[in-house]
Order: sequence, then structure tokens, then C-alpha cells
Amino acid sequence: MHNAAKPGDIAKTVLMPGDPLRAKFIAEKFLVEPVPFNTVRNMFGYTGTYKGKPVSVMGHGMGMPSVGIYTYELFNFYGVDQIIRIGSSGAIQPDVMMRDIVIGMGACTDSAYAKSFELPGTYCPTASFELLTKAVDAAEAQGIPVRVGNIISGDVFYCDNAEKHDKGWVKMGVLASEMEAAALYMNAARAGKHALCMVTISDKPGERPTTAEEREKTFTGMMEVALALI
Repeated sequence: MHNAAKPGDIAKTVLMPGDPLRAKFIAEKFLVEPVPFNTVRNMFGYTGTYKGKPVSVMGHGMGMPSVGIYTYELFNFYGVDQIIRIGSSGAIQPDVMMRDIVIGMGACTDSAYAKSFELPGTYCPTASFELLTKAVDAAEAQGIPVRVGNIISGDVFYCDNAEKHDKGWVKMGVLASEMEAAALYMNAARAGKHALCMVTISDKPGERPTTAEEREKTFTGMMEVALALI
């Protein structure tokens, strides 16, 4: 109900930025003959080819409820096999710098999203090992430095006590914070599909945050690594 695509309009691999305008930018910059398949709620989606292989790109919005809806429908209603989130994030570790690319091996979370699965314990949302290893190899082949480790998927952007909140994750070696990967990883696990979250650091305490246009159009290194996974 949130996607106007017809069966067959969407490729087996979907790249998903949070910003639908970033999806539009990727389609126009990298894909051959991109065809739009969705404009519902302005969550733009396109399908084209990259180096002769079919691929789709679609926005997923902000937060786990939003990414949860879109990825659930892609996995379960459109036959998508793998989703690669290409997002923005905030640095947590002091040695994670602006514009670093971080690949989320695991996604810690303070969300209650896992409760919907009625599990008998605490679930650990993790990336597809196949996609993770391919991404690391692709980045190395392209000469693009990446960091790999845990990230934190939070429910709150404007935390009442952000410094205290982040301090605990720093102690546990978490690299960066974002708001979607945990839900993506859980949906993929439940559907028996593959997922990976790759983010570019867009803000860091004490640094000038990137602008919306910079996040839309300048995170091309991450985009190129993701496209190599098709």
C-alpha cells in the first residue's frame, strides 16, 4: 500500500538511502535508462541497469518504522533478495572522522522493534556476511577506506542527554549512530533475505555538519561500493 510498483518493476537488488532525493541522484548519475516505479508519498524509486545488471534504488525515509515498512514490502511483496542501505550517520568514536565510510557488521538498538517478533530473548541484528565481505573487498579494490564494526540504530535524534547517551556506546566500541539498520537487518532475517547497512559520517561533535545537498550528492564513494555488490 506504500509502493505503486507493479510485479517485475523492481530488481532483486535495491539500494536504499534515507533521502528520496539521494535515490533520484543515484539513479540519474549511475544507472542506465532509469525508470521511475514509485512516487507515493514522494518516496522515489527507480529501476535501471549498472554495468549491464538490473538494480533498483529507492528512498526509505527516517527511522525504523519507516524503513521497516518499505523493506518489509520489498522483501515480502516484490521478491527483492538483497537491500543495501546507503545512509548518513553521526560519529561516536573519537577516531571516526567526518565523511568516513562505516559498514555496520551489527546494529545495536534502543528500539522496541524486535518485540513484534515475540522472541524469547534479545535478538542481535547483523548484516549478511556475504554482502559484508563483498563490500569490504569492493572498497579495497576501489581504494576506498572503510571502517567495519557495530553501529547503533536509535529511535531518538534529539536526545535529551546526548553526551551521557553516547558515552555508553563509546565504551562498547560502537562506531557510529543512525536510525534504521536494526530494523532492516531484522526484516531481512525474518524474510530469509540479505541486507547490509553502509553509512557515511555526516556529523560529529565539534565539526560543521554536512548540508542536505552535500548528503544528497557528495557521498559517491559509498554509492560506488554499494553498486559493486550487484
